[in-house]
Amino acid sequence: MKTNLPLIVALSFIISVAAQAQADNAKTAAAIERSNAESVKKATEWAAGLKLADTEKEKRVATVIGIHLNAIRDWNNEHPFTTVPAGINPATGNKLSELDRQIIANSAMPASIHKDLMDALKKELTPEQVEFILDQYTIGKVAFTLKGYNAIVPDLKPEEEAKILEYLKQAREQAIDYKSMKQISAIFEIYKTKCEQHLNNNGRNWRQLYKAYVDKVKAEKAANKK
Repeated sequence: MKTNLPLIVALSFIISVAAQAQADNAKTAAAIERSNAESVKKATEWAAGLKLADTEKEKRVATVIGIHLNAIRDWNNEHPFTTVPAGINPATGNKLSELDRQIIANSAMPASIHKDLMDALKKELTPEQVEFILDQYTIGKVAFTLKGYNAIVPDLKPEEEAKILEYLKQAREQAIDYKSMKQISAIFEIYKTKCEQHLNNNGRNWRQLYKAYVDKVKAEKAANKK
């Protein structure tokens, strides 16, 4: 009886590929399961931080946050930066970085994902409570960044601070739809540029202000070492 070696080799290869595919699928499923658990943990902690007296409302808030976190993750993972052709930033002429391309990919996420979250939060919570949740997404970047502007511009006028705060809140709401802190920080950079342009347009020189602040910090550090 002759052995059909080519057939045996072919079958062995197919079985090997199928086994590898099964193993890869199992790893993917496990990773998604871990990620889902992380989303639930975050959403539960953030909702608990509101200290609501209504347990059912807290659960509803946690649920919509968890759905949103998973939607961001799925879109980010299914639309890697490679889906955006390499090119240049038309505003600067610089070559698009991988981060730029990932942000472009993520910005194409259906607007309904953002709207569903915001509508649900506004239905369940007060404006101040909604802001608390948005701050959890962005690790308090609004307050942190505003504090920086107050340090750099000590005589910041109330109307200037109000405009800066408006821009930073816009950045925060847009940034919640991005997965990583690098992406979130990049969104804030867009609005920080607007803040600095606003200061320049109102008679200030941002570069000089920033340089003076850096020089002051350096001088203080040098004095403390003596």
